[in-house]
Amino acid sequence: MTGWQALRGLVDGELRLPGDPGFAETGSPVNRRFAAVRPAAVLSAAHAGDVALAVEWARTESVPLAVRGGGHSYAGYCVSTGLVLDLRNLAGIRFDPDTGQVTVGGGTPMRALYAALRPYDVTFPLGNSDTVGIGGLTLGGGVTTISRAHGLTCDALVSTDVVLADGTRVTASAREHPDLFWACQGGGGGNFGVNTGFTFRTRPAPAGSTCLALWSWPHAVDVLATMQEIMLTAPDGFSARIGIARSSNGADGGDSAVSVVGHHLGPSAELRELMAPAFAIAAPGRADIEDRDFWAAATYLHHSSAGGAFAVRTRCTPHEIDDAGLTTLVRAVDKWPGSGNPDGAGAALFAWGGAISRVPVADTAFPHRDTRFLLSLDTSWTEADPPETVRANLEWLHALHAATGEFAPDAAYVNFTDPDLEGWQRAYYGPNAGRLAEVKRRYDPDRFFTFPQAV
Repeated sequence: MTGWQALRGLVDGELRLPGDPGFAETGSPVNRRFAAVRPAAVLSAAHAGDVALAVEWARTESVPLAVRGGGHSYAGYCVSTGLVLDLRNLAGIRFDPDTGQVTVGGGTPMRALYAALRPYDVTFPLGNSDTVGIGGLTLGGGVTTISRAHGLTCDALVSTDVVLADGTRVTASAREHPDLFWACQGGGGGNFGVNTGFTFRTRPAPAGSTCLALWSWPHAVDVLATMQEIMLTAPDGFSARIGIARSSNGADGGDSAVSVVGHHLGPSAELRELMAPAFAIAAPGRADIEDRDFWAAATYLHHSSAGGAFAVRTRCTPHEIDDAGLTTLVRAVDKWPGSGNPDGAGAALFAWGGAISRVPVADTAFPHRDTRFLLSLDTSWTEADPPETVRANLEWLHALHAATGEFAPDAAYVNFTDPDLEGWQRAYYGPNAGRLAEVKRRYDPDRFFTFPQAV
């Protein structure tokens, strides 16, 4: 206890130990798959100085440290059995109308960012979940509904304040510590230091239109195939998530759905024209296409989840998936074993390309610039589900991921972190893996910042 009391005396933030009010809230991951990982203590840092002191203390005391922003690490890497450094009080937001830049604290959630930028009617590529933190989103690249038009979240980054492994505080930008700045543009969170602040370029928030269309299950392959063709030639202003899903009853009779969720930075008339080939396959059971300003669109496209435990595996493909591959996906989702989680399971194709692809691979750490579709495979369960249900869900997911290797490369998106991924260095970082390892050696030679998939 003496060591924790010493840390408490060093910092202005609140140190919580097991049993203290707020301990569970500040030290738990969003993904309940990793709920059993219990930290020894949680420090809610009051400012960047607290972060530096905590890093120095943890290093001296040989206490493992995990950094928690929004807590959304799919692999639970935002918590550990040592000290969890909670950044959510580092959430200040300052917009400079003269430069058009916004500076935000490293723990700022999306809900606060949208609210702060709306009065100025400016934006940059942001996530679509209220509680996702700006740090994890940016450091892993950050692909959003406007990324085909405006690029990644990390492409809008101007500079970032970082606490290094020795407690030193630096600002990384294209001019200062450019190698560290490069690594913070897609090299993954938690690898090189604690990012306590970010500055981004903004641009006027674009008006547009949204689409939500649902088809019955027999049309799944045709809709997936046609939507891929649409997205290969679509204007950069149109982005879509093309999905198939099965509800929580799984093979015992749950509902299955085929869906397209779209955001177009243009009028609804154009969006209807873009979607016409898909609508020609069969009349959707639901087809909502509406003009919306940027803020209404963001609210409409907001992602919500029932919570619980989940697992996600991804592949990044530079080409469309053929009908045989799509049939593999549909048949697998049809055979999902089921669980008690209403989120169910499924497969989705996120359309990339556009502005994402116009940045050379070596310009940032994010390597997947040639990806046309992110293939995301997911399943979910509850903490109340029996072990055999959890095992059946994971076996189903791993088998589907292996099967997709027949038609999609071994490349994966680090922000959908996959703790079961083999060869993750090359899958996450491609040709940039070697340079990232060099940056790691330069800024964290003793690997103080570490976790199972740390660079």
